[in-house]
Amino acid sequence: MKTIASLALAAAVLAVSAPASAQFAKPEDAIKYRKAAFTVMGAQFSRLGAMANGKMPFDGKAAAEYAEIAAFMSHLPWAAFGEGTDKGDTRAKPEIWKEQAKFKEGADKMQAEMVKLAAAAKTNNLDNLKTAFSATAGTCKACHDAFRKD
Repeated sequence: MKTIASLALAAAVLAVSAPASAQFAKPEDAIKYRKAAFTVMGAQFSRLGAMANGKMPFDGKAAAEYAEIAAFMSHLPWAAFGEGTDKGDTRAKPEIWKEQAKFKEGADKMQAEMVKLAAAAKTNNLDNLKTAFSATAGTCKACHDAFRKD
């Protein structure tokens, strides 16, 4: 049942997010969208981290679901970094718009590591999860250090 619900949610989000940049009537709408995408992705990733760090019992089936959702969500926020979204309720640094190639490179690296994390989670092996989680967390940290205000 969870898998069906997750797939339905994913399909709905995909249908809505494909033309995401065209949907934002105001910059604050884009900011809300990207923050929501990061929140969902971060929640799933945090659960994987809790398993990888022994703060939560390892459950291979749940880990695979969390990783799949996180990997899917990792593709969504980027369309919402358009013009005018550097102001308002955001933790985005101005460097995002000044160093767009570097920002895109960081996003691409994170997405690639999320795919590897999802594959590792599907092996039902905690050691594989730990290794992939660590690599993925490194890409997240690098981007946060360069492009996110504290």
